Amino acid sequence: MALSDVDPRYPIGDFEAPATITPDERTGAIATLAELPEQLRNAVDGLSFAQLSTPYRDGGWTLRQVVHHVADSHMNAVVRIKLALTEDWPVVKPYDEAAWARLHDMTAPIEWSLELIEALHARWVMLLQSLHEQQWLRGYNHPEDGPVSVELAALTYAWHSRHHVAQITHLRAKENW
Repeated sequence: MALSDVDPRYPIGDFEAPATITPDERTGAIATLAELPEQLRNAVDGLSFAQLSTPYRDGGWTLRQVVHHVADSHMNAVVRIKLALTEDWPVVKPYDEAAWARLHDMTAPIEWSLELIEALHARWVMLLQSLHEQQWLRGYNHPEDGPVSVELAALTYAWHSRHHVAQITHLRAKENW
């Protein structure tokens, strides 16, 4: 498939939840979450201020906003998973990702979020690796998405990790940076 044939909004395709989740899929999700900090860092390595200020697609976020969004989103994910592990199917609060992407802290150096993601993912992976079968089946209720098990959340955020890295690498390849 040519670069021009790839939808820059979803360069790896949309997330599709499996009907059932296997232990191997959980292990794969954990591996992806463990690899994200290095993959994201590599994806933005060497980009200039101007390049980081470039939207990954027409009307999309800048690459800087994408990096900060991953940190925001994954912090929320870890909190939701911890709530699911310590409460009985709690209702979690959604947030307006687009509004967060417009807040002033999105102009911060990406290094801040890269370091945050590194530490957050180390703890997240440690937590997920410790779970027993019943803990994987616990979950939370999302007002917009409905019930989400811990195992589904892990797969979703593994996809989310690959998704945003691909947005950056797709733009880099398209622009020949």
